[in-house]
Amino acid sequence: MRHARTTGKNYTLGDFDGLSLWVTKLGGKLWLFRYYWEGSQQRMSFGAYPEISLKQARARRDEARRLSADNISPCEHRKKQRHEVGIAVKQTFEAVYSEWVSLKEGR
Repeated sequence: MRHARTTGKNYTLGDFDGLSLWVTKLGGKLWLFRYYWEGSQQRMSFGAYPEISLKQARARRDEARRLSADNISPCEHRKKQRHEVGIAVKQTFEAVYSEWVSLKEGR
């Protein structure tokens, strides 16, 4: 993947089982996973290379394939996870803020 060079055009380098590396004409590299869900082809990004290694991209692909085999949409599953993380972060911020306010009022 390190040897993927810019050519002036966008192109993809295929791995297997739907995983590929999309190389942009400006040199950006993005992991993509292609799969079929309810009869139509879907694409899912796993992140940029080199931040996401080939090993990590393959692990994410394998997890997405397991979800799909269990009749769970990988994209919808990821959206749900991100939403839950967002709620947890918000609740943590609210807890810290509430504690800070109570400390300020106690002075």
